[in-house]
Amino acid sequence: MRTSLQAIAAELKRLKASGVKTLPVSEESVQRLRRAVEARKGQVPAAPPVPAAVQSTVSVLREPVAYVFEQKERVFQAKPVAADVAPIPEPKPFSLPAGDKTARWNALRAVVLEDPVCKAHVRPGKQVVFGVGSMEAKIMFVGEAPGADEEVQGEPFVGPAGQLLNRMIGGMGLKRSDVYIGNIMNWRPEMPLDARGVQYGNRPPSEQEMAYCLPYLKAQIEVVNPDLLVALGSTAAQGLLGFGTFKALGEVRGRWREFAGKPLMITYHPSYILRNQSNRSKRMIWEDLLQVMERAGLAISEKQRGFFLDRS
Repeated sequence: MRTSLQAIAAELKRLKASGVKTLPVSEESVQRLRRAVEARKGQVPAAPPVPAAVQSTVSVLREPVAYVFEQKERVFQAKPVAADVAPIPEPKPFSLPAGDKTARWNALRAVVLEDPVCKAHVRPGKQVVFGVGSMEAKIMFVGEAPGADEEVQGEPFVGPAGQLLNRMIGGMGLKRSDVYIGNIMNWRPEMPLDARGVQYGNRPPSEQEMAYCLPYLKAQIEVVNPDLLVALGSTAAQGLLGFGTFKALGEVRGRWREFAGKPLMITYHPSYILRNQSNRSKRMIWEDLLQVMERAGLAISEKQRGFFLDRS
Protein backbone atom coordinates (compact mmCIF):
# COMPACT_ATOMS: atom_id res chain seq x y z
CA MET A 1 0.00 0.00 0.00
CA ARG A 2 2.84 2.37 0.85
CA THR A 3 4.38 1.81 -2.58
CA SER A 4 1.05 2.54 -4.27
CA LEU A 5 0.51 5.71 -2.25
CA GLN A 6 4.00 6.98 -3.04
CA ALA A 7 3.34 6.36 -6.71
CA ILE A 8 0.03 8.23 -6.56
CA ALA A 9 1.66 11.12 -4.70
CA ALA A 10 4.23 11.35 -7.47
CA GLU A 11 1.44 11.31 -10.06
CA LEU A 12 -0.33 14.13 -8.22
CA LYS A 13 2.84 16.21 -8.36
CA ARG A 14 3.20 15.50 -12.07
CA LEU A 15 -0.40 16.53 -12.76
CA LYS A 16 0.03 19.70 -10.72
CA ALA A 17 3.21 20.57 -12.59
CA SER A 18 1.39 20.11 -15.90
CA GLY A 19 -1.30 22.58 -14.87
CA VAL A 20 -4.04 20.30 -13.54
CA LYS A 21 -5.66 21.82 -10.45
CA THR A 22 -8.69 19.60 -9.83
CA LEU A 23 -9.74 16.04 -10.57
CA PRO A 24 -13.14 14.58 -9.72
CA VAL A 25 -13.52 11.58 -7.44
CA SER A 26 -16.62 9.50 -6.93
CA GLU A 27 -18.24 8.81 -3.58
CA GLU A 28 -17.54 5.12 -4.20
CA SER A 29 -13.82 5.88 -4.37
CA VAL A 30 -13.98 7.81 -1.10
CA GLN A 31 -15.72 4.85 0.54
CA ARG A 32 -13.01 2.52 -0.72
CA LEU A 33 -10.43 4.74 0.90
CA ARG A 34 -12.29 4.58 4.20
CA ARG A 35 -12.53 0.78 3.99
CA ALA A 36 -8.82 0.49 3.18
CA VAL A 37 -7.93 2.57 6.22
CA GLU A 38 -10.33 0.61 8.45
CA ALA A 39 -8.76 -2.65 7.27
CA ARG A 40 -5.39 -1.45 8.53
CA LYS A 41 -6.52 -0.47 12.02
CA GLY A 42 -3.69 -0.84 14.47
CA GLN A 43 -1.24 0.34 11.82
CA VAL A 44 -2.88 3.55 10.65
CA PRO A 45 -5.10 5.91 12.66
CA ALA A 46 -8.71 6.00 11.50
CA ALA A 47 -9.24 8.48 8.70
CA PRO A 48 -11.44 11.49 9.44
CA PRO A 49 -14.52 12.13 7.30
CA VAL A 50 -13.61 13.29 3.82
CA PRO A 51 -15.36 16.54 2.83
CA ALA A 52 -17.23 16.97 -0.45
CA ALA A 53 -14.54 19.41 -1.59
CA VAL A 54 -12.01 16.61 -1.60
CA GLN A 55 -11.88 16.76 -5.41
CA SER A 56 -9.33 19.56 -5.19
CA THR A 57 -6.78 17.28 -3.53
CA VAL A 58 -7.57 13.83 -4.88
CA SER A 59 -6.22 11.90 -7.85
CA VAL A 60 -8.06 8.83 -9.13
CA LEU A 61 -6.43 6.29 -11.42
CA ARG A 62 -7.92 3.37 -13.31
CA GLU A 63 -9.56 0.54 -11.36
CA PRO A 64 -8.77 -0.63 -8.79
CA VAL A 65 -8.87 2.96 -7.55
CA ALA A 66 -5.84 4.34 -5.74
CA TYR A 67 -6.00 7.78 -4.18
CA VAL A 68 -4.40 10.23 -1.80
CA PHE A 69 -6.22 12.96 0.07
CA GLU A 70 -5.44 15.95 2.23
CA GLN A 71 -4.67 13.88 5.31
CA LYS A 72 -2.21 11.68 3.38
CA GLU A 73 0.45 11.94 6.07
CA ARG A 74 -1.80 9.78 8.27
CA VAL A 75 -1.99 7.13 5.56
CA PHE A 76 1.78 7.13 5.05
CA GLN A 77 2.24 5.87 8.62
CA ALA A 78 1.52 2.39 7.30
CA LYS A 79 4.32 -0.15 7.65
CA PRO A 80 6.54 -0.44 4.54
CA VAL A 81 5.51 -3.13 2.10
CA ALA A 82 8.24 -5.06 0.32
CA ALA A 83 8.10 -4.04 -3.34
CA ASP A 84 8.54 -6.66 -6.03
CA VAL A 85 11.02 -4.46 -7.86
CA ALA A 86 14.62 -5.32 -8.67
CA PRO A 87 17.25 -2.70 -7.72
CA ILE A 88 18.46 -0.23 -10.34
CA PRO A 89 22.24 -0.37 -10.95
CA GLU A 90 24.39 2.25 -12.59
CA PRO A 91 24.17 2.32 -16.40
CA LYS A 92 26.75 0.12 -18.06
CA PRO A 93 28.91 1.07 -21.07
CA PHE A 94 28.11 -0.35 -24.48
CA SER A 95 29.33 0.19 -28.04
CA LEU A 96 27.78 0.11 -31.48
CA PRO A 97 29.34 -1.24 -34.65
CA ALA A 98 30.30 0.92 -37.60
CA GLY A 99 27.85 1.13 -40.45
CA ASP A 100 24.93 3.14 -41.75
CA LYS A 101 22.11 4.46 -39.59
CA THR A 102 19.87 1.43 -40.03
CA ALA A 103 22.62 -1.03 -39.12
CA ARG A 104 23.61 0.96 -36.04
CA TRP A 105 19.97 1.39 -34.99
CA ASN A 106 19.30 -2.34 -35.31
CA ALA A 107 22.38 -3.07 -33.21
CA LEU A 108 21.29 -0.58 -30.55
CA ARG A 109 17.77 -2.00 -30.49
CA ALA A 110 19.18 -5.49 -29.94
CA VAL A 111 21.31 -4.22 -27.04
CA VAL A 112 18.30 -2.61 -25.35
CA LEU A 113 15.88 -5.49 -25.89
CA GLU A 114 18.41 -7.93 -24.42
CA ASP A 115 19.52 -5.69 -21.57
CA PRO A 116 19.25 -7.86 -18.42
CA VAL A 117 18.15 -4.94 -16.22
CA CYS A 118 15.42 -3.88 -18.64
CA LYS A 119 14.23 -7.47 -18.96
CA ALA A 120 14.25 -7.94 -15.18
CA HIS A 121 11.79 -5.07 -14.78
CA VAL A 122 9.33 -6.22 -17.44
CA ARG A 123 6.33 -8.20 -16.25
CA PRO A 124 5.77 -11.66 -17.75
CA GLY A 125 4.19 -11.41 -21.18
CA LYS A 126 5.14 -7.74 -21.61
CA GLN A 127 7.90 -6.15 -23.66
CA VAL A 128 10.86 -3.83 -23.41
CA VAL A 129 10.00 -0.72 -25.44
CA PHE A 130 12.36 0.88 -27.93
CA GLY A 131 12.00 3.97 -30.11
CA VAL A 132 10.45 3.96 -33.60
CA GLY A 133 10.39 6.18 -36.64
CA SER A 134 12.36 7.51 -39.55
CA MET A 135 16.14 7.33 -39.61
CA GLU A 136 16.01 10.65 -41.48
CA ALA A 137 13.69 12.39 -39.02
CA LYS A 138 14.26 16.08 -38.41
CA ILE A 139 12.14 15.97 -35.25
CA MET A 140 12.40 13.53 -32.35
CA PHE A 141 9.68 13.39 -29.70
CA VAL A 142 10.74 12.16 -26.25
CA GLY A 143 8.37 10.85 -23.59
CA GLU A 144 9.07 9.54 -20.11
CA ALA A 145 8.19 5.83 -20.08
CA PRO A 146 5.90 3.20 -21.60
CA GLY A 147 2.39 2.62 -20.32
CA ALA A 148 0.07 -0.37 -20.44
CA ASP A 149 -0.53 -0.29 -24.20
CA GLU A 150 3.10 0.35 -24.98
CA GLU A 151 4.48 -2.57 -22.99
CA VAL A 152 2.08 -4.88 -24.83
CA GLN A 153 3.00 -3.68 -28.33
CA GLY A 154 6.65 -2.87 -27.59
CA GLU A 155 6.32 0.57 -29.19
CA PRO A 156 6.13 4.05 -27.60
CA PHE A 157 3.00 6.19 -27.72
CA VAL A 158 0.43 3.73 -29.06
CA GLY A 159 -2.30 4.25 -26.45
CA PRO A 160 -4.77 7.18 -26.25
CA ALA A 161 -1.96 9.72 -25.70
CA GLY A 162 -0.10 8.24 -28.65
CA GLN A 163 -3.16 8.52 -30.88
CA LEU A 164 -3.44 12.18 -29.94
CA LEU A 165 0.28 12.66 -30.61
CA ASN A 166 -0.30 11.21 -34.08
CA ARG A 167 -2.98 13.85 -34.69
CA MET A 168 -0.65 16.58 -33.44
CA ILE A 169 2.02 15.38 -35.83
CA GLY A 170 -0.58 15.34 -38.59
CA GLY A 171 -1.46 18.93 -37.78
CA MET A 172 2.18 19.78 -38.42
CA GLY A 173 1.82 18.41 -41.93
CA LEU A 174 3.77 15.25 -41.12
CA LYS A 175 3.07 11.57 -40.58
CA ARG A 176 4.15 9.47 -37.61
CA SER A 177 6.58 7.71 -39.94
CA ASP A 178 8.25 11.06 -40.74
CA VAL A 179 9.42 11.66 -37.16
CA TYR A 180 11.18 9.62 -34.48
CA ILE A 181 9.46 8.81 -31.18
CA GLY A 182 11.16 7.45 -28.08
CA ASN A 183 11.04 7.35 -24.31
CA ILE A 184 13.72 7.95 -21.73
CA MET A 185 12.79 4.67 -20.03
CA ASN A 186 12.51 1.36 -21.81
CA TRP A 187 10.14 -0.44 -19.45
CA ARG A 188 6.88 0.43 -17.74
CA PRO A 189 7.56 1.59 -14.16
CA GLU A 190 6.25 -1.11 -11.87
CA MET A 191 3.41 -0.75 -9.42
CA PRO A 192 1.86 -3.44 -7.19
CA LEU A 193 -0.24 -6.07 -8.96
CA ASP A 194 -3.79 -7.02 -8.10
CA ALA A 195 -4.88 -10.56 -7.22
CA ARG A 196 -4.96 -11.47 -10.91
CA GLY A 197 -1.41 -10.26 -11.45
CA VAL A 198 -2.49 -7.16 -13.37
CA GLN A 199 -0.93 -3.73 -12.89
CA TYR A 200 -3.36 -0.82 -12.93
CA GLY A 201 -2.31 2.78 -13.27
CA ASN A 202 1.07 4.29 -13.97
CA ARG A 203 3.64 6.20 -12.00
CA PRO A 204 6.39 8.55 -13.14
CA PRO A 205 9.77 6.82 -13.40
CA SER A 206 12.29 7.53 -10.68
CA GLU A 207 15.49 9.46 -11.22
CA GLN A 208 17.48 6.22 -10.89
CA GLU A 209 15.31 4.40 -13.42
CA MET A 210 15.66 7.14 -16.02
CA ALA A 211 19.39 7.50 -15.34
CA TYR A 212 19.88 3.85 -16.23
CA CYS A 213 18.08 4.15 -19.58
CA LEU A 214 19.25 7.65 -20.53
CA PRO A 215 22.41 6.43 -22.34
CA TYR A 216 20.17 4.40 -24.65
CA LEU A 217 18.15 7.51 -25.51
CA LYS A 218 21.36 9.47 -26.15
CA ALA A 219 22.52 6.69 -28.46
CA GLN A 220 19.25 6.88 -30.41
CA ILE A 221 19.76 10.64 -30.78
CA GLU A 222 23.31 10.03 -32.01
CA VAL A 223 22.22 7.41 -34.55
CA VAL A 224 19.13 9.17 -35.91
CA ASN A 225 20.74 12.63 -35.63
CA PRO A 226 17.53 14.70 -35.69
CA ASP A 227 17.63 18.47 -36.07
CA LEU A 228 15.80 18.98 -32.78
CA LEU A 229 14.09 17.31 -29.83
CA VAL A 230 10.66 17.79 -28.25
CA ALA A 231 10.23 16.72 -24.61
CA LEU A 232 6.65 15.72 -23.83
CA GLY A 233 5.69 16.49 -20.26
CA SER A 234 7.29 17.47 -16.99
CA THR A 235 8.87 14.12 -16.15
CA ALA A 236 10.55 13.81 -19.55
CA ALA A 237 11.81 17.37 -19.23
CA GLN A 238 13.20 16.64 -15.77
CA GLY A 239 14.90 13.53 -17.11
CA LEU A 240 16.61 15.51 -19.86
CA LEU A 241 17.40 18.73 -18.01
CA GLY A 242 18.06 17.19 -14.60
CA PHE A 243 15.80 16.59 -11.63
CA GLY A 244 15.19 19.74 -9.63
CA THR A 245 15.91 22.02 -12.61
CA PHE A 246 12.39 23.43 -12.35
CA LYS A 247 9.32 23.10 -10.13
CA ALA A 248 6.47 23.64 -12.58
CA LEU A 249 6.48 22.88 -16.29
CA GLY A 250 5.32 26.41 -17.02
CA GLU A 251 8.78 27.64 -16.02
CA VAL A 252 10.43 25.92 -19.00
CA ARG A 253 7.61 25.14 -21.43
CA GLY A 254 7.79 26.86 -24.80
CA ARG A 255 11.43 27.86 -24.40
CA TRP A 256 14.36 26.40 -26.27
CA ARG A 257 16.91 24.45 -24.25
CA GLU A 258 19.59 21.98 -25.29
CA PHE A 259 20.20 18.27 -24.75
CA ALA A 260 22.92 16.10 -26.28
CA GLY A 261 23.94 18.98 -28.50
CA LYS A 262 20.42 19.32 -29.95
CA PRO A 263 17.88 22.15 -29.58
CA LEU A 264 15.21 21.01 -27.13
CA MET A 265 11.63 22.28 -26.99
CA ILE A 266 9.61 21.41 -23.89
CA THR A 267 5.85 21.16 -24.07
CA TYR A 268 2.96 19.39 -22.35
CA HIS A 269 2.38 15.67 -22.63
CA PRO A 270 -0.53 14.72 -24.94
CA SER A 271 -2.31 13.28 -21.89
CA TYR A 272 -2.62 16.86 -20.63
CA ILE A 273 -4.96 17.58 -23.53
CA LEU A 274 -6.89 14.38 -22.87
CA ARG A 275 -7.67 15.82 -19.43
CA ASN A 276 -8.09 19.44 -20.53
CA GLN A 277 -10.21 19.62 -23.66
CA SER A 278 -10.16 23.39 -24.03
CA ASN A 279 -8.93 25.41 -26.98
CA ARG A 280 -6.70 27.33 -24.58
CA SER A 281 -4.89 24.15 -23.53
CA LYS A 282 -4.61 22.93 -27.10
CA ARG A 283 -3.34 26.31 -28.24
CA MET A 284 -0.53 26.31 -25.67
CA ILE A 285 0.86 23.05 -27.04
CA TRP A 286 0.25 24.15 -30.61
CA GLU A 287 2.25 27.34 -30.09
CA ASP A 288 5.17 25.20 -28.94
CA LEU A 289 4.81 23.02 -32.03
CA LEU A 290 4.72 26.08 -34.27
CA GLN A 291 8.13 26.98 -32.87
CA VAL A 292 9.29 23.44 -33.63
CA MET A 293 8.00 23.68 -37.20
CA GLU A 294 9.77 27.00 -37.73
CA ARG A 295 13.05 25.67 -36.31
CA ALA A 296 12.79 22.54 -38.47
CA GLY A 297 12.16 24.61 -41.60
CA LEU A 298 8.66 23.27 -42.19
CA ALA A 299 6.17 25.33 -44.17
CA ILE A 300 3.42 26.84 -42.01
CA SER A 301 0.12 27.88 -43.56
CA GLU A 302 -2.16 30.58 -42.23
CA LYS A 303 -4.65 27.87 -41.36
CA GLN A 304 -2.03 26.13 -39.22
CA ARG A 305 -1.09 29.41 -37.50
CA GLY A 306 -4.74 29.86 -36.57
CA PHE A 307 -5.36 26.43 -35.05
CA PHE A 308 -7.20 26.52 -31.70
CA LEU A 309 -7.48 30.30 -31.56
CA ASP A 310 -10.66 31.42 -29.82
CA ARG A 311 -12.47 33.47 -32.44
CA SER A 312 -15.70 33.88 -30.51
